[in-house]
Amino acid sequence: MPHLQVIEKTAHQAAAPEITEAEGQAMARATVNLFSRWRVSDSQACILLGGLSPRTWARWKGGDIGRIPRDLKARLSNLMGIHKALRIIFTDTDRVYGWVRRENAAFGGASALDVMLGGELTDIMRVRRYLDSIRGG
Repeated sequence: MPHLQVIEKTAHQAAAPEITEAEGQAMARATVNLFSRWRVSDSQACILLGGLSPRTWARWKGGDIGRIPRDLKARLSNLMGIHKALRIIFTDTDRVYGWVRRENAAFGGASALDVMLGGELTDIMRVRRYLDSIRGG
């Protein structure tokens, strides 16, 4: 039995820390600004945010975030990770915000935005993993 306890403790330690509601709301506000800089349309924003309703997205843009479910917090966290990686990789602001729309050989000629618009959390994670590998993180 002691072996089982060690495994459980290790698995718990490896789990990502839970994102608080305040952190989720801060990331949501940052995402509204980020999507504006990325020139993401309202319909694209709803896809990137896991099928968020247009009404809820409109409320977010107006500053009324509300409660954020765990899976949406994961999307927001990965989007913030993408932004962070781009800010580390590029010093030029135009490149930081324009990169997501540019064709990329790593994605078979598609843009990172095209990949992320697949709609799945794994699509966003794919872009983040790529950028993290480029920046060495």
